[in-house]
Amino acid sequence: MSPDAARRARQAAPLFAALGDATRLQLLMRLAASGPESIAQMSGKSDVSRQAITKHLRVLADAGFVAGQRHGREHVWRLRPERLQEVHAQLDRISRQWQDALERLRAFVEDDVE
Repeated sequence: MSPDAARRARQAAPLFAALGDATRLQLLMRLAASGPESIAQMSGKSDVSRQAITKHLRVLADAGFVAGQRHGREHVWRLRPERLQEVHAQLDRISRQWQDALERLRAFVEDDVE
């Protein structure tokens, strides 16, 4: 693995780790669909406790997927879509590498057959 690829992997790992939990994915999907919400709003329509939602939102915030802001007594959270775009770019890069590897394998097998 090249040094650049290793650096990209180190940078992407926290993003994918944050997305590796079903509750966090549900929170992201909810914020994407409904827009900013408070923890009270999120926990009111969920089986997950406010404390658990807060913990998951902090993980997502540390990875840059969400941002929170105080509005009076409420803490309102919003999605930061630019981080999702970074994940999408990483997945596209992996997909291209996989396709390149498959193409090299196909070429090798076809050359060997002839």
